[in-house]
Amino acid sequence: MHGIADGLMQRLQAIQNAAARLITGARRRDHISPVLWQLHWLPVRQRVQFKLAVLVFKALHGQAPQCLTDDCQLVASAGRRQLRSSDAVTCLVPRTRKCLGDRAFGVAGPRLWNALPISLRQPHLSLGQFRRALKRIYLFDCVCRA
Repeated sequence: MHGIADGLMQRLQAIQNAAARLITGARRRDHISPVLWQLHWLPVRQRVQFKLAVLVFKALHGQAPQCLTDDCQLVASAGRRQLRSSDAVTCLVPRTRKCLGDRAFGVAGPRLWNALPISLRQPHLSLGQFRRALKRIYLFDCVCRA
């Protein structure tokens, strides 16, 4: 679902908004961000990014299937020379020639991982700590934009 058309993403968001209003009893004219925040739900686009980041985390820590683990390779373990930036826990992002290639997990996942704050990319974090911190960032980001 990463990289789908904005129109389709808006349709999915409208369905999520309707479900949130149904559950909470909110009116149609009420702003939806506080309702989603109350339910601890991320908007659809942030939810897709959250899931993608968790998959990359699992792949880097050997908790994902081998086909996903092969697509996520750290710069430090790529066999290249050591740089000062190699301790920043960044992934190699393969080059693509088509927009469709940018949607692939092997490209979109590492690109999203490299865009995360360095505090989230630390190797000592557990999966639970990573998920909590990531969700806190996305929830805070959603509330600030609302």
